[in-house]
Amino acid sequence: MKLEKEIKQKKFKNEFQKLALNIIFTGNWLNSNSIKTFKPFGISPQQYNVLRILKGQYPDAISVNCIAERMLDKNSNASRLVDKLNTKGLIKRETCEHDRRQVDIAITEKGIKLLGQMEGISNEIDAKIKANLSDVEAKQLNDFLDRIRD
Repeated sequence: MKLEKEIKQKKFKNEFQKLALNIIFTGNWLNSNSIKTFKPFGISPQQYNVLRILKGQYPDAISVNCIAERMLDKNSNASRLVDKLNTKGLIKRETCEHDRRQVDIAITEKGIKLLGQMEGISNEIDAKIKANLSDVEAKQLNDFLDRIRD
């Protein structure tokens, strides 16, 4: 559906303003769909992001600061997310071998199993995008979005 219809606005200052609003609106749309998708599993999109980061490091552990640097949502409180995931048994804390003051975080088998269960569900989000964009269009859009952030 066209942005104009979604936000009930007929005119924009220019195409660049419309683009910025469209990116924000679409990002929020994706986030809302992610929240609905992940809710049955008892985690948020930000917690899912932390689990994916840790799975990428598996079997190694990493610091909370490293997790925060890699997160998609830079406004997330990585420490709070780690605490919640630890309470659920999806991650574990380990004392760093090189610096005993630092605590490293690793995904547990329970966390890996949860991500495995969620794989089909997260593919649903991809399917919504694939239904409307070709592989070539998706690559072009990725390239355009990367250029905007340069």
